[in-house]
Amino acid sequence: MSTEKPKLPAPAGPYSHFRRAGHLVFVSGQLPVKWDGELATEIGAATAQTLENVRNVLRASGLDLQHVVKVTVLLADIKDFAAMNEVYARYFGAQPPARSCFQVAALPKGARLEIEAMADDGTAP
Repeated sequence: MSTEKPKLPAPAGPYSHFRRAGHLVFVSGQLPVKWDGELATEIGAATAQTLENVRNVLRASGLDLQHVVKVTVLLADIKDFAAMNEVYARYFGAQPPARSCFQVAALPKGARLEIEAMADDGTAP
């Protein structure tokens, strides 16, 4: 894991990219938007970009994907579930975190998915 913490862009609204609560880090829902504003629209690329955004937010908090204990995936179309899963599995490997996945009526910016995460920094007794 890189020790360099990425500089995050300003949030798009009245929220924080992440918040700590004791040993837990809560990552706000991330969209498949590059920091320059470009939106990934193909579900595989959108999943990868969204998970890279989650990873960057976690790195800014001093953690990484291996610290994730729970993920929530919001899909604009549940038919994208299998394609999302294929990319998702590459990020979390053999011992993935707990997860919920829902289809929603719409997402900001017309995104195909949004992912939020909860991570544990490992300091709890």
